[in-house]
Amino acid sequence: MIINVRQGDSLWYYSQLFGIPLTLIAASNKQVNPNQMMIGQQIAIPGYELQTYTIQPGDTLWAIAQANHLPIDLLYLVNPGIQPMSLQIGQNINIPQRITSPIISDVDHYTYDKMREDIQRLRNLYPFIDQQTIGNSVLNKDIIELRVGTGTRQKHIDGSFHATEWITTPIIMKFLNDYVLALTNNQQIRGLNLLPFFESNTLSLVPMVNPDGVDLVLNGADAAGPKRDFVLSINGGNTDFSEWKANINGVDLNNQYPALWETEADRKPTSPQPRDFPGYQPLSEPEAIAMANLAQQWPFEILNAFHTQGQEIYWGFQGLEPPQSETIVEEFSRVSGYDAIQYVDSYAGYKDWFIQEFQRPGYTVELGIGVNPLPISQFDEIYEDTLGIMLATLYM
Repeated sequence: MIINVRQGDSLWYYSQLFGIPLTLIAASNKQVNPNQMMIGQQIAIPGYELQTYTIQPGDTLWAIAQANHLPIDLLYLVNPGIQPMSLQIGQNINIPQRITSPIISDVDHYTYDKMREDIQRLRNLYPFIDQQTIGNSVLNKDIIELRVGTGTRQKHIDGSFHATEWITTPIIMKFLNDYVLALTNNQQIRGLNLLPFFESNTLSLVPMVNPDGVDLVLNGADAAGPKRDFVLSINGGNTDFSEWKANINGVDLNNQYPALWETEADRKPTSPQPRDFPGYQPLSEPEAIAMANLAQQWPFEILNAFHTQGQEIYWGFQGLEPPQSETIVEEFSRVSGYDAIQYVDSYAGYKDWFIQEFQRPGYTVELGIGVNPLPISQFDEIYEDTLGIMLATLYM
């Protein structure tokens, strides 16, 4: 919600008036110098939206404020120039409404476009969510990173490296929605006050690493555009792409990293396939390059790559993981019920490369259990299990 500065206003006053932590208001207005605010300057207030109310017989501003549990100065603020003694029946005025419910509810068939629409809705309501494009897919879709928080401790979560595992994207998006909703309503999640974590952490989220592949799985061959004939050919002419893991080039993005890549390549397909082909060389694909560049740009203390399925957390690579990796994974396991597995006979993954390059804690988290693609009916159960891991990422 956008308001205009009046004489004597301050960000601190807005914090008191709206009941929103000052940290969140400041983070929503990074371009504003709080000591040099000018009359008429626009200020974004997170967690609110304006609704229209039509004046009824007998209405007064005071009565409207009382009925909506609002300070009357909020009505003056969002209705500049209003004359309280001259309200007219049928006149429309603005009433600020606090957002108290999640806006993300449609998690089935979660395409790239649906994710982008939800991101835009979230950022309109919660402008302290930062967005940047870290690269582009083969079909030139933006690979979007979202950043939340003002702290120096950098943490990261990503999803949908594998197209058939697209359910990981709405899991991340729902967590983001729940996180910002709790922040703006001074609510706890699982007994945790999240504002201190917002102030101490910056959480990086890449909800959909492989947008071309996800859209192929969900929308079929036409989603491949100029690659339509190609994907049909390597899918054996089958128009069912529900088991496709790769990017649109037929490369498995989680076999793309120079962490024993040659070992993995020796036992995997040698040409583009719906799954498992590691590419003709490491870091050949734009999506994999974008994620490598992201990890090199920020000193992530914890990196989580969300996959499905197995209810397991892989946390080691060649003995290069630091001692705190075990402490963190024990907490992840405690809050999720997932099994912690240090080593697995699989290489060239994103967390493998992260551990190798930076010797920091990295995790591949296999959400849910069953046969990929997991049914959306498992969503609520998976979310409840994974919520603890996402929260622990903030407090560990």
